[in-house]
Parts: sequence; C-alpha cells; structure tokens
Amino acid sequence: MRLDKTNQMKQKKEDEPVLAPGIDDDEELDQKASKEDIKKGNYTRVVHLSYDEVGPSGEGE
Repeated sequence: MRLDKTNQMKQKKEDEPVLAPGIDDDEELDQKASKEDIKKGNYTRVVHLSYDEVGPSGEGE
C-alpha cells in the first residue's frame, strides 16, 4: 500500500520530537517524574550532553 504525500508528511511530523514554544528547557526537562507517572510509564528519560572546548592534553607545554 502506497502512502500519498499528505500521509507521508503527517507521518514524518508525528515522528519528530516537539517542545512547545516558550518552554524553559532547563527547568521543564529537569523535573523528576512522580512515582505514579513512573508506574504508568508516563515519563521521558532526558540525557544532558556538554561539549568540552578545552584543547587536547599536552597543548601549550
């Protein structure tokens, strides 16, 4: 069965993660899920990554 272009676009949008405009990412994403939400599986695991811009070791010796 071939999906038409409208259905393909709709499917793509449904697969993309979305945050509502105006959400303070740091505050909202750092909130812990309640025990009840965890039991229901109503939570999202959030991983924070940071980029270390320090040069390689031994640089500047």
